[in-house]
Amino acid sequence: MEPMSLWEKLLLGVLVVLVLLWFRPGIKASFRERRHASQAEWLSALIPIALVAAFVALLIMLT
Repeated sequence: MEPMSLWEKLLLGVLVVLVLLWFRPGIKASFRERRHASQAEWLSALIPIALVAAFVALLIMLT
């Protein structure tokens, strides 16, 4: 596979910036709501993340 040319890198960078700007209102709202979350809500979000990370680590160790 050939390395990306300059115009492809620039186009990808512009696309990333546009996606970040598109999701900005939702990200801003989630940061506001983060301050009001209880410990149980944080735990319910962190457990699936930890399970996925452990699964990925297991897959890496098996290869």
